[in-house]
Amino acid sequence: MASKSRPRTLSVYLYIPNIIGYIRVVMNCFAFGICFSNKELFSILYFISFVCDALDGWFARKFNQVSTFGAVLDMVTDRISTACLLVILSQVYRPNFVFLSLLALDIGSHWLQMYSTFLVGKSNHKDVKDSTSWLFKLYYGNRMFMGYCCIACEVLYITLFLLAKESEKMTDVLVGVAQQSLINSALLAFLVFGWATKQLINIIQMKTAADLCVLYDLNKKHNA
Repeated sequence: MASKSRPRTLSVYLYIPNIIGYIRVVMNCFAFGICFSNKELFSILYFISFVCDALDGWFARKFNQVSTFGAVLDMVTDRISTACLLVILSQVYRPNFVFLSLLALDIGSHWLQMYSTFLVGKSNHKDVKDSTSWLFKLYYGNRMFMGYCCIACEVLYITLFLLAKESEKMTDVLVGVAQQSLINSALLAFLVFGWATKQLINIIQMKTAADLCVLYDLNKKHNA
C-alpha cells in the first residue's frame, strides 16, 4: 500500500501571502535605514508595507493559502514595524515614555492574545466570539472597523514623524496642526479617535487574554 506523500515544507514558505510577507520585511528594513535621511520616502515605503498587510490576507483566502506560519509572520512583521516607528517617535518627541508605553501595550496585548489562543485550542487569534466585550468582538468581526482603527493609528504615527522636530512636545505639534484649518482639525480628530479606539481594544485584548491564561491554569488544577 503506497503511503501518502507529505506536503513539502518549501511549498508553504512559497505561498503568495508569505512571499508578500518577505517583501514587507525587506521593504521595512530599507525604509527604517533611510528614515532620518529621507522622511518622505520612508513614509511611502512604510505605508506601502502597511497596505501589503491587507493584501496578503486577501491572497491567502483567494488561493486557499492560509497557514499558521503566514499568520505568525504577518503579526510579527506588524508588531516589529510599529514598534520600530514608536521607538523613533520616542527619540524625537517629549515625553518619550508615551510612545514607549504604547509600544509595550501593542506587543504585550498581541503576544498574550496569540499565546492564549493556542492555549485554549483555537486556530485563529481573531476568534473572539466568546468574548464579553462588544467592542472587542466588533473589532475582530468587522473588517472595515478594524481597517479604520489600524489605518488611523499608523497614519497618525507617520504624520507625527513627518512633522517631528528634535525634542518637541507632541501636544504642541498636534495643536499647531489643528489650528491651521478646520479641515486639519477634522482629519486629526478622525485619526485620533481611531487611534484611541485601537489602544482601548489593546487594553481589552490584554485583559481578556490574561484571563484565559489564568482560567486555563485553574481548570487544569481542578481537573488534576
